[in-house]
Amino acid sequence: MNLQSIPQKFIQPHQERLHFSQIILSESIPVLDISNLDDPKVAESIFLENVIEAGHKFFELPVEERRKYLKENSPTHTVQLKTSFSPLAEKVLEWKDHLFHIYDSDDDESTKLWLAVPKDQVLEYMKWAKPIIAKLLEVLLERLKVKQIDELINSAVMGTLIVNLIHYPVCPSPELTAGAVNHVDVFSITMLLQDDVGGLYI
Repeated sequence: MNLQSIPQKFIQPHQERLHFSQIILSESIPVLDISNLDDPKVAESIFLENVIEAGHKFFELPVEERRKYLKENSPTHTVQLKTSFSPLAEKVLEWKDHLFHIYDSDDDESTKLWLAVPKDQVLEYMKWAKPIIAKLLEVLLERLKVKQIDELINSAVMGTLIVNLIHYPVCPSPELTAGAVNHVDVFSITMLLQDDVGGLYI
């Protein structure tokens, strides 16, 4: 896609645009060391790189191949390609494409319909991340003085596992748009795996 200008529906209003004068530089963000919390053994960094590479490979596919997983075309609701989260409701769209996967361990038939390129890597990542997320939630609940963590509470807090592969295409005028506008994630825990594109502001 070699656009010379941004379509009007992607141009953010002035008050929503990120200006460099708004950025507060900091050497680091708060870091919580969980290395001594009896975390399960995790894979080497090469494994995480495989997830990033799988995402890149999907978005390098021909447009017609990717379109097969648009909401209206996808063979299953558990994997869909979208632009914004609610394109029909949003007045301005975000400058991104994202392929999200909803994992249900009781629905193997749906998982079989996932696209071959990222499927294995996404499933492995979910298996790797689940015990880490569970441990983090356990520690947080303990700090909140939750005395008894039964299966019902654990299931409710854990919720649904979702992996979102996000692609930000090259933009001719990045100062006019946003890959993601100001927002707060609605999930209990977000694990961010970022490539070398950069541009994340917290």
